[in-house]
Amino acid sequence: QVQLVESGGGSVQAGGSLRLSCVASGDTYTINCMGWFRQAPGKERELVASTYRGRRNTYYADSVKGRFTISQDNAQNTVYLEMNRLSPEDTAMYYCATDWVGGSYKYCASRNWGGKTWGQGTQVTVSS
Repeated sequence: QVQLVESGGGSVQAGGSLRLSCVASGDTYTINCMGWFRQAPGKERELVASTYRGRRNTYYADSVKGRFTISQDNAQNTVYLEMNRLSPEDTAMYYCATDWVGGSYKYCASRNWGGKTWGQGTQVTVSS
């Protein structure tokens, strides 16, 4: 089994930045796709960014392109989400997710990836 622990959420003013971290433990050899989802109150969960382990294939939702950056530290089994120029529309609970997708790196780095194992979430609140 895989366990995920997120950190780095908080409250910031519009225009500010936050860096989320997600540390995986347990059967980390079963992970080759990692990413971040978010869910705002009253809205559906959406994939924000994802990345395939060991490759540069990444996915970003249109709403965060150019502002958010996903990165991974395989040695530390950690995935990060650097969030810049935050706006109130980014306010949500952010969830780290992982999966094993075999060789399907295109699937991992696409809006269709749905995650499999989930962290507990970290709240991001952006005030205007």
